[in-house]
Amino acid sequence: MNQKPQTRPVIGPGGPGRGPGGGGPMGARMNVQKPKNLWKTIRRLIGYLGHSRTTLFALLCVMLMVTGLELAGPALQGAAIDTIAYDAAAGKIVVDFPKLLFLLGCMAAIFACSSLLTYFQGLLAARLSQNTVHTLRTDLFAKITRLPISYTDTHKHGDLMSRMTNDVENVSNTVAQSIASLFSSVLTIIGAFIMMLRYSWVMTLIAFVTIPLTILVSSSLSKFMRKYFVEQQKLLGALNGQVEEMVTGYKTVMAYGREGESVERFKETSRRLRHVSIRARIWGGVMGPCMNIIGNLNYLLIATFGGIFICNPVPWVNITIGNIQSILQYSKKFSRPINEIANQYAQILTAIAGAERIFEIIDTPDEIDEGREPLDIPAIRGDIDFNHVKFSYVEGEPVLTDFDLRVKAGQKIAIVGATGSGKTTVVNLLTRFYEIDGGEILLDGVDIRDIPKAELRRSIGIVLQDTVLFSDTIRANIKYGRLDATDDEMKAAADMANADIFIERIPTGYDTLLAESGSNLSQGQRQLLAIARAVLADPKILILDEATSSVDTRTEMQIQQAMVALMQNRTSLIIAHRLSTIRDADKIIVLKGGVICEAGNHDELLARGGEYAKLYQNQFAGFAT
Repeated sequence: MNQKPQTRPVIGPGGPGRGPGGGGPMGARMNVQKPKNLWKTIRRLIGYLGHSRTTLFALLCVMLMVTGLELAGPALQGAAIDTIAYDAAAGKIVVDFPKLLFLLGCMAAIFACSSLLTYFQGLLAARLSQNTVHTLRTDLFAKITRLPISYTDTHKHGDLMSRMTNDVENVSNTVAQSIASLFSSVLTIIGAFIMMLRYSWVMTLIAFVTIPLTILVSSSLSKFMRKYFVEQQKLLGALNGQVEEMVTGYKTVMAYGREGESVERFKETSRRLRHVSIRARIWGGVMGPCMNIIGNLNYLLIATFGGIFICNPVPWVNITIGNIQSILQYSKKFSRPINEIANQYAQILTAIAGAERIFEIIDTPDEIDEGREPLDIPAIRGDIDFNHVKFSYVEGEPVLTDFDLRVKAGQKIAIVGATGSGKTTVVNLLTRFYEIDGGEILLDGVDIRDIPKAELRRSIGIVLQDTVLFSDTIRANIKYGRLDATDDEMKAAADMANADIFIERIPTGYDTLLAESGSNLSQGQRQLLAIARAVLADPKILILDEATSSVDTRTEMQIQQAMVALMQNRTSLIIAHRLSTIRDADKIIVLKGGVICEAGNHDELLARGGEYAKLYQNQFAGFAT
């Protein structure tokens, strides 16, 4: 099966042959998906809650006790009121003080216990929240490491980071603040309903008159609210993407004087976010007051009809003033959870919208790896065959049409061609960053699709034009190529790459902590570290993709000397624009239009006067002048 971008990739610095760009100032457009089903998302979040079953069970038990104590309060209040009665015969108010004091003592004990249990409920809810979000965040990060290269090439990096940070944080806050409230609300509603029936089924029916109105209002408002909160999260991701592009590409933006245009783009996205956020907050704020109005209407109905039934007793309604007070309290407890949910609805929708965006990534198919034939890396010879390979990043726009190449073990093959001819695509296919559309690629006679990707890539060392370094020490960055290497082996690799010269001039040497992406080093120094990392990895196959393009001529000569030793007894593929760096290649192939138009060594190709000769003459015309 082939993995292709679902949207047209943005062409990278090397043209179409370099594949899609990603994350920089000209990164790919965000692929906006429709939100998933609301209840499906909620069920999946509940599934994540199930990972902390013990904490969840303890929380439910505590909430059950808290709810029980809270439901006992109105019953005790009603009973306390009924201890006060009017004695018509004596013409005075009579109070049963012993019973009243007992009931007041019970109420005080209940309120104290309820407060203590509510505290523990908050602790358990926080623990459940953090456990759940930890699992969700870990699953998301693990998923990102398994995403196809095509996915990260066609989605804005800032949007991906927004899902990891903003969206996960929204889920965290909502679980911490709302999960206990939601569970407690369900228990309270059920308990209040049972207690109201215990006093009077007629008054219970009267209290429920407003329920259909509550459902109608909340469902109608939610239709408007949800779309705005989902759009708000998408725009927030787009805004983060623009910030990330500006930070990573600020030199390019400033070099071309595009600061004003960048600000205008940011302002336009921010304006849209402001517009959507205001509408989301307006509709989110309307829900609470509407529910309060309905709750007050419910209170008015119970008080009115309760007074009527007390003044005009009927056989099927036998209630006291204390009962009316209890029913009013239970009615409030019945409607309060609904109001709380309504007031939190905006936050809940934001979290669900964020969860949907997280699950979009988690549901993305993993990078395909059907390889089942183990690869004995130490025994690899390094024979590589490209047989009639066809490939396109975008359907209908082929990059390689009929690519044939035989590379013998230990050969040094250089690949050249005009921008967009497909040079880097060859590397992408050999490492299986992308899957071919047709043909086959063989390593020592075995189809690379039958080799597990991890083993295939461990056998290949790559030095890219765009150096990737991590915020760690120089030592750790070089050892990234082989984590079990000794310090002596690491220093030997640095010496072979001529990186030890500048490292030893730094006071902290190999323990120097690099800034993000190694920004406290020059471009040439970063490239030397990347080469040292590849040397330490000791691969059977070496790929150099413009490996010396970012260094000066003197450093380039040093690297070339190191590469001569490094490439001995290794199959090497060199992608180069500087033709001076590939004079000693065993074979130079020239790509044009997705096929090999010429092949031979440097002298042979110059003598032919073909495409290679034109490239060489154009490149060195300036020196001749």
